Amino acid sequence: MTAADTADIERDEKQAASTRPFSPFEWMIAGRYLRSRRRETFISVIAGFSFAGIMLGVATLIIVMAVMNGFRTELLGKILGINGHMLVQPIDLPLTDYDAVASRLEGVPEVVSAIPFTEGQALVSGPAGNFGALVRGIYESDLRRVPLIANTVRGGTLDGFDEGEGVAIGSRMAQQLGITVGDNVTIISPRGSVTPMGVTPRVKAYPVSAIFEIGMSEYDATFLFMPLNEAQAYFNMDNKATGVEVYVLDPDRVGTMKAAIEEAADRPAFVTDWRQRNITFFSALEVERNVMFIILTLIVLVAALNIISGMIMLVKDKGKDIAILRTMGASRGAIMRIFLITGASIGCVGTLAGFVLGLVVCLNIESIRQFVSWLTTTELFSPELYFLSKLPAEIDSGETTTVLLMALLLSLLATVYPAWRAARLDPVEALRYE
Repeated sequence: MTAADTADIERDEKQAASTRPFSPFEWMIAGRYLRSRRRETFISVIAGFSFAGIMLGVATLIIVMAVMNGFRTELLGKILGINGHMLVQPIDLPLTDYDAVASRLEGVPEVVSAIPFTEGQALVSGPAGNFGALVRGIYESDLRRVPLIANTVRGGTLDGFDEGEGVAIGSRMAQQLGITVGDNVTIISPRGSVTPMGVTPRVKAYPVSAIFEIGMSEYDATFLFMPLNEAQAYFNMDNKATGVEVYVLDPDRVGTMKAAIEEAADRPAFVTDWRQRNITFFSALEVERNVMFIILTLIVLVAALNIISGMIMLVKDKGKDIAILRTMGASRGAIMRIFLITGASIGCVGTLAGFVLGLVVCLNIESIRQFVSWLTTTELFSPELYFLSKLPAEIDSGETTTVLLMALLLSLLATVYPAWRAARLDPVEALRYE
């Protein structure tokens, strides 16, 4: 410590015994300790690494949690947007009164729509190849009530869907088959006509009247919609439906609505909701999300440990200063607060910087992905592997607040022991550090 520094501290310490906690002189001394000096460069480097560690740890936690939240929201929206929140299927007799059942289901409170459909698997063929598809027959009016389809038509139109024999296919299926609006797609089903030679596959060509793009590669590559009556004729299900899909206001309340749906069906029916049909998938997402949070929290913890090591070295280096302060009348509490401010400042500023960095990255995550993909000439987020066509990020205010509070708490706890150790030194013992 230079003579000028000693004179400044001596002037401020004349009233040290009567100053209140966290007074300006404590902040002034803590600020001096944070500033780099020539012989304290190593300590400043450790403080810099601690700051960078906390900043990167907080930013990484915010980014990863936001991306995983975005994944869940996007996947949930895509899955429920095309498959419905609840599915009603007959148990004993064929579902021939599907229009009446759908009408009764729509009368249940909080039910938005009930859509009867006929479904079957088939092989679709085009100039570029053959692929498996899920063929679903549905009314035009009901297809327009599914926003995920009606609002994503990229080519053609749904007008006159019921009257014609046209089909609506996903953009990836059209790309894989090498067809566009107006071309014919051949559908091959093993459920054909019964002949003396056995069952012959049913083969029929349909014109493509519309191409939609949901944004989820699995659905864009496998779903094919055709008029309900045409699907019934194709799959030999005259006047029969596979089931009725029910859309409700709040998907999270489907458990409480199951009894009302069964009663409205007015027939033996098997009712399943979206959680039962996708329990494995969403459970895996939740486990991965929790595990990632725990693992990435260790980054912040390691950075907090760096604060401990840096503060201990600072206490050792400032032993003579502590002796001078104590001799001038500074209390043990004042010494402890000075070092608490010093260490906590690193954690607080690092946490704030990490929050800003994480927020900026989350708001520009797709642009960053595209830039890195262009820079490395690789596909970092392949839709075929990750189902979605772009990288989503959704910041949850509650989770972000938890991350910030956790980082601040760890930073404060990491400072307590070095500050307590500095406060325990008396003037005589402190001089031995020099």
